Formats: sequence, structure tokens, C-alpha cells
Amino acid sequence: MTLIKSISGIRGTIGGKIGEGLSPLDVVKFSAAYGHIVTERTGIKKIVVGRDARLSGPMILRLVVSTLQALGIEVVDLGLSTTPTVELAVPMEKAAGGIILTASHNPAQWNALKLLNDTGEFISDADGKAVLALAEEMDFDFADIHGLGTWVEDNSYLQKHIDEVLDLDTVDAAAIAAADFSIVVDAVNSSGGIFVPALLEALGVNVIHKIHCEPTGNFQHNPEPLAENLTDLAKAVVEQGASLGIAVDPDVDRLCFMMENGELFGEEYTLVAVADYVLEQTGGGNTVSNLSSTRALRDVTEKHGGQYFAAAVGEVNVVAKMKEVNAVIGGEGNGGVIYPATHYGRDALAGIGVFLTLLAKRGVSISELKKTYPAYFMSKNKINLTPTLDIDGLLSKMEEKYVHVPHSNIDGLKIDFKDSWVHLRKSNTEPIIRVYTEATSQEKADDLAERIILEIRAIID
Repeated sequence: MTLIKSISGIRGTIGGKIGEGLSPLDVVKFSAAYGHIVTERTGIKKIVVGRDARLSGPMILRLVVSTLQALGIEVVDLGLSTTPTVELAVPMEKAAGGIILTASHNPAQWNALKLLNDTGEFISDADGKAVLALAEEMDFDFADIHGLGTWVEDNSYLQKHIDEVLDLDTVDAAAIAAADFSIVVDAVNSSGGIFVPALLEALGVNVIHKIHCEPTGNFQHNPEPLAENLTDLAKAVVEQGASLGIAVDPDVDRLCFMMENGELFGEEYTLVAVADYVLEQTGGGNTVSNLSSTRALRDVTEKHGGQYFAAAVGEVNVVAKMKEVNAVIGGEGNGGVIYPATHYGRDALAGIGVFLTLLAKRGVSISELKKTYPAYFMSKNKINLTPTLDIDGLLSKMEEKYVHVPHSNIDGLKIDFKDSWVHLRKSNTEPIIRVYTEATSQEKADDLAERIILEIRAIID
């Protein structure tokens, strides 16, 4: 059993003893701490909640709703929803914040509380720490019988979210309809099984093949949208002769595409393609991704005359950097598209609308589109270390070794070579260093990773 408390929320496995998993008591005290802080900060007694379809969702939702009502808060319950939908709903409702009940790409035994501020963005580092502290102190008062909060279900936000996508200048439903796409959707039996087909229909897609789209919460495969988990989608795309396949994670903030030949477009390239079209339409502009994302975004940005910026890993860090440099598009290489024209959060639905418009306007197959982008290949590894090892000191020694090579230490250590890079990050939860490399071939990426790992081990020994 696992329980992880962080500034962005609390997540853990269901079951087990208190403190060893996400227990009902943990859900209540963290919901209460969050509700107290955001309503005190804003003076607004309203919070939006929504959940993905995982099996523990209804139970966790009832605990959260009841706790917030006990604080005298009005709860707007979106029911089965998506992370980006809740992010959109918070400012629309003029609420103090929002809670999304989802463990994102984690397996079915996990659940989590993702916490939003009054703009529908993830709460700040300072607010996250305040929530964690107050949850441990449990120093908050509940309302008396006459001050209890209300609860209302609102099922209108599926359509509101679709309308937001349709209203984007970079989404052309007529062009998408004229392209006559045939699309297979794998939503891992979560809420994307409702939201993605509904969006595709609104965009004029007439042929939609659904696999794992019943929102039962019984995930038919590991929910992280990686090639090894999407064999059913690859098979269905080929068998149906489909134009492409779409896969999303349980809370629909990560997006990847399957090409017509059954090969993955590459989740790193989701943002690259969407950014390519947005930059083309805006006449250029700045972009942001995290340090572990593909260099292809930088190349595409510079092709359109813009400037690329890197941020520390984590959506809140990417959003902060995007605001700082006034980026027109950004996100993460895990298939997360952040498009400020809608809101500052990863949004698979917005990504789908822009990507299909790009594909329709270019008039090429998805595999032909992939060939137009710079070819990079990644290798992802980790080094297990002893708990007592000074990891920060180890990274400092690696930085000294490559002091004359362009590098960044805003998040671990990233070293930028001419045709490749390596990013070294320590884990916050276990004694390991993650080693991410990218190069112009898989062999070169693997070789670079092997070389760096040997250099690290030489320092340790």
C-alpha cells in the first residue's frame, strides 16, 4: 500500500491501514484542509468536483462532497468528467477551486485528489504546503446544522467543453468533416469513453470505432498511453482500415495517436504537431515544454520564427514559464497539450481538435505527417542508489564534468550536446536517478545513456 502527499494533492492505493494507503480518513482531512484554505483565501464558498471512472471514484466522491458540505461549502458535482473539464468549470462557476478525483495514468488500485485554485489551475507550491500542514494539524471548524453547504449535480460541462474546442480559431470542424476520417478510440474504460466520441461527433467525424470506451473503471490494460499498452488499439486501427487511432489516459489530459499502419505517432510528437499548426496560424510565437521533452518542439518553434523555452518537470512549472514568456502553446512530452486559448491545463480534447484540423488541412495521412517532423529517439533509464548517497552532490560532480557544455540545473541536470541531450533527475520518493536521453537514432540515445550511467557509477565507486 502506498500514500504520497505532495504540493499538488494526495494520491495512494485503496485499502490497507491508515497511513499506508488512501484511506477514508486521509480523504476527509485533506479535503477539509483544502476547502478551508481556498475558501478563506477567496471568500467564495463554492468548489467544483469531478472524477474519472475508476472503481473507487464514487466512494471517494461521496467522502469529498460530504466533507466540503460540512464546511458550509456549495459543491458543484460534474460527476464523470475529465481533468481539463473541471479546470474549465472552476472559473465558469466563479468557484474558489476544484478537486479532480483521479490518479491519472496510475493503475486501477490508485486514486487521488488533484487540487485547483480559483483560476482552474493547479494550486501553487505555497498553497500546497499550507494544505499539507493544515491536514496534519486538523485545525479547522465545521459548520453548524444551519450552515451546512449544498450539493448540486451539473451535467452540462461536457457540452460546454466541446463548445470551447469548437470555438477555437485553430479548429475547423468543416475541414475535419470533409476529410472523412475513420477513427478508433481507446479510452481505457474511463470518462474519455464518453467525452472523446462526443467531441469527434461534434467535429463531424462519422466513422468512430470504440474500444475500451465503457466507463466501468475496469481498465483493460495499463492506463498509461504507451505503445506496449496500446496493442488493442494498434490491431483495431489496422483491422478497421482506420485513418488513425486516439488514446487518452483515464482523466483525459494526456493524448497520443496511432498511425494508420498500427505504429504509434509518438506521444512526444502530440505537442510537436499541435504546436506546428498553432504557430503556423499565429505567425510564430514562443513555446514551452519541460526539460525531459523532445527537442523537436524547439526545432518546430524556430522554423516558425519563435523562441523555445524549457521549464522544470511538472505541469505547474510549465504553466508558470508559459505565462512568463507569453507562450502561445506549451505542454509536456507525455502527450500533454497546454493551449492558453482555452485554459492553462493539459487538455486532450483541445489537442484532438487542433490535430485533426492540421491533418485535414495538410491532406496527408498521419504517417506522412510524422515524416515532416525532425526524427528524435529517446531512451529512459534509472539508476538505483543507496538511501544514504548524496544525490545532489553526485549531480554537482556531473555538472563539473560537463561545465563547458551547455547545461541547465533548474531541475536536476540537463546537458545539451550538439545532436543529443541527457537529463538527470533525482526521485522525490525513492533513492534513484532517472536518466533520460534523446538523439537522432535509438542506438545513439541508448549509447549515450549507457555512457552517462557508467560515468555516474565511476563517481559513486
